[in-house]
Amino acid sequence: MQIDSHATRAMQETARGKRTRGPWARLLDSLIGLAGGHAELLSHAERPWTSATFSGTRHTAAFTFTGAEAVEAAEHFIALLPDHEFAIPGQLVADAAVIEARLDMLPVPTFVIEVDLLLLDEV
Repeated sequence: MQIDSHATRAMQETARGKRTRGPWARLLDSLIGLAGGHAELLSHAERPWTSATFSGTRHTAAFTFTGAEAVEAAEHFIALLPDHEFAIPGQLVADAAVIEARLDMLPVPTFVIEVDLLLLDEV
């Protein structure tokens, strides 16, 4: 997987205060926090989502964990994600799932994890 330069640039601009910290930025901050700071963002995509009764956004993000300690953090991340209580103002995380997890041991232990989350607008 390639590092998504748009997502990286957006996170850097957010950190410098050039963008409004929307739900997507808070979501990514929460995910990196859940990873114990061992995750590097590879990509992030957001798309609108609606049903007959709810509206929100679906987010897909990929992270890489490099090194033995980071791989251990990745395993912990996978275990905690489905039941994690996110605190994102105005949003409810209705679903959070790992959709792909790939562990490569050589040359350095590296875990690549892709997640999918559904955020619903709170009314």
